[in-house]
Amino acid sequence: MDLTAPGAGVATTAHRARTGLAPASTVLGGSVISLVGLTWDIQWHSDVGPDTFFTLPHLFLYAGSAIVGLASLAVVLLTTAARRAGRPVDPRVGGRAINVFGRTFAAPLGYLVSGAGAASFLLYGLWDQWWHGLYGFDAVIDSPPHIGLLLSITISIIGTVMVFASAREHRWGALGALGSLSVLLAFSTVTVLGLQGVALEPVEVVRAATALLSVLFVMIAAGFLRRTGAVLGTAAGLAVLQAVFWWFSPWAARAYADMVGLPVRDYVSGIPEMPSLMPMALLPVAAVLEVLLLLGRKRGWHTGRVPVVAGGVGGLLLGLTLMLQAGWIYPMFHPDTTTVLATGAASGVLGLLGGFAGWRFGGMLRLLAPATKGEDAHA
Repeated sequence: MDLTAPGAGVATTAHRARTGLAPASTVLGGSVISLVGLTWDIQWHSDVGPDTFFTLPHLFLYAGSAIVGLASLAVVLLTTAARRAGRPVDPRVGGRAINVFGRTFAAPLGYLVSGAGAASFLLYGLWDQWWHGLYGFDAVIDSPPHIGLLLSITISIIGTVMVFASAREHRWGALGALGSLSVLLAFSTVTVLGLQGVALEPVEVVRAATALLSVLFVMIAAGFLRRTGAVLGTAAGLAVLQAVFWWFSPWAARAYADMVGLPVRDYVSGIPEMPSLMPMALLPVAAVLEVLLLLGRKRGWHTGRVPVVAGGVGGLLLGLTLMLQAGWIYPMFHPDTTTVLATGAASGVLGLLGGFAGWRFGGMLRLLAPATKGEDAHA
């Protein structure tokens, strides 16, 4: 893999595309493997129960982070070697190279973030092993080492988004960034379960937080691409993941239970645990946000205000529909009207923040790549 910049003379657009695509696809593949391991592990705990540190779902989680970590390390070492040889490094491969430990290493920013997440996953994995050895079997998502593991993978996926964003002049870079945001959104629906101990009656905190993150990530996509289709593309990616995992999660748990000779629990509901946390209404809500953003562009509304208003509308709609979704999926869940309205209102307020931050984070992602010729800096 040649990381040399265009100024060094190797340098066609096709060559740069081939240079960046392979490692970027590898870290995205590792992130998806981690996501598969997570949905499988959660379903296993729900439908079967007993596990060890080395169950097959856990190995998927470890393998995903290992792939991300090794790919990131390889790019960092190649970048360091190129810098020491006096060759300019193409900033489209993972972002601009920055010095690490003085000038010991030169690391593209995206791969530095993804690699740091993978390294912290290793440390939290060791803590989780010690935790299970001390306290035994534990099936709660919000134990300290579990939260650390989830946040570590989240950091790796954020790095993956940055890697693809650095190559936004290529179609694979733009599409990969949207796909990575979809993976990040799917993963975040589990991470927010760490808030389930927070009591803020009558608001359902976890669902309000899910609405906030959903708005945040789709608005990051909008702020990054600055064209119609970014929000819908990210929402469509989540819909595909949700549909696949809706089938995969229960099947994988039962198949693995049969393989190791363990019985499935008698009271299994058959509901796919992780996919049921993902907002089913995100796609139609995304269409509403696309219309609002398009109207804002065509009518010349204030650029900074339209994403905030769109985020508030999106948060309100998602907060309400997430409550209806839970009542539809879980027959025993019967929230009163006050709880539904309070959660919707809180989600709407949080959505304003998500729209504001998402648009600006998207703008920050644009800065990872060199400006293209004739690009409007104020787009």
